[in-house]
Amino acid sequence: MKLFALIVFILTYVLMIALPKYRPFAALGSAAIFVISGLVPIGEFVGAIDWNVLMMLAGTMGTVSLFIESKMPSKMAEVLLQKTPNMMWVAVALSLFAGLISAFVDNVATVLMVAPIGLAIAKKLQVSPVPLLISIAVSSNLQGAATLVGDTTSIMLGGYAGMDFLDFFFMRGKASIFFAVELGALITVPIIMFLFRRDREKVESLGETKVTDYFPSLLLLLNIILLITASFIPGRPALTNGFICVGLFVIGAVRELILKRGELVKNALREIDYATLGLLAGLFVVIAGITEAGIVSDIANFFVKVGGDNLFLLYTLIVWASVLISAFIDNIPYVATMLPIVSGIAVKLGIDPTVLYFGLLTGATLGGNITPIGASANIAAIGILRKEGFEVKNRDFFRIGLPFTLSAVLAGYLFIWFVWA
Repeated sequence: MKLFALIVFILTYVLMIALPKYRPFAALGSAAIFVISGLVPIGEFVGAIDWNVLMMLAGTMGTVSLFIESKMPSKMAEVLLQKTPNMMWVAVALSLFAGLISAFVDNVATVLMVAPIGLAIAKKLQVSPVPLLISIAVSSNLQGAATLVGDTTSIMLGGYAGMDFLDFFFMRGKASIFFAVELGALITVPIIMFLFRRDREKVESLGETKVTDYFPSLLLLLNIILLITASFIPGRPALTNGFICVGLFVIGAVRELILKRGELVKNALREIDYATLGLLAGLFVVIAGITEAGIVSDIANFFVKVGGDNLFLLYTLIVWASVLISAFIDNIPYVATMLPIVSGIAVKLGIDPTVLYFGLLTGATLGGNITPIGASANIAAIGILRKEGFEVKNRDFFRIGLPFTLSAVLAGYLFIWFVWA
């Protein structure tokens, strides 16, 4: 059965890479095979799914849709653009702006909020929006690992390792992963400036956007505050964060219905990425299956065999293998797969797993920036460009994603090792 589980697992990833439009079907189909084959007992497959993560994603996506409709993102970007003298600094400012939002909001939602601003600027200046939107996407991907609530991978690590919100800033008296990510972001600024060095066109006012409703902004702020607060409650129910996110979206939706703006609610429900939710649900079951079959333990043994008892070699292997793998595989299922592996390595060596956890998150989150298919935020940005009639070639993405990724990962890799090893 172990060989069968391994074949199904590998085939799942091959299909997701080869047929990106059908990823959810590949994951759900494989999950069904694991259940039907008995590798995941029927009575246990529901428990294998992390419903807290799925509810958080769904609720936040709905709230962000209402936030976008309120015009607040456009207003915030206008204020930001008043401080930018030319296109090069627009690229820097929008990238950092996207990163700031992404530290607290889902990466895909961040791209959806900021990308329209980049498109408007590019149209006004009659330049290609491709490099600008790629910069926005890779920056949002990077900063998502900075806080507990910034990205699904961070949420997964926090839940698995029992970390609260403040642990991402300081833990056991040491600077935590937030500072590794911010150091990486700081290193990328001169890279963005170099890539846009010829774009010195002046940016004029785009007109004044009027915010139509401040309530969605309040909901989003409350979402962040409640998630932070909940992270400090010991012994809280497993679905606490999920209920917070879904509950706030329901409040926003009910308010819109009372105000007879049902179309906004319909739009928000359409904007929830059900395909991604299905993909994750399927992969949670698949991962439970390979864990039950003993494959996860075997992978841990392989890492230990290659790295031996050399912590630096193991750390280096995890970081840079994660970069390579996440360049082609979405980092959410990869991190979900690797967390028990990293834990198994630490148990076998009798060491604190923190440095390996942080190395995994750094490599996997930033590694997705190398290729267009490595992260959901990249796929979302490319989808927006395609709708606007712009086809993104691989070399267009590599030109920005490759130097961005290598410099940011290297900075984070060194920071975490010297602080935590």
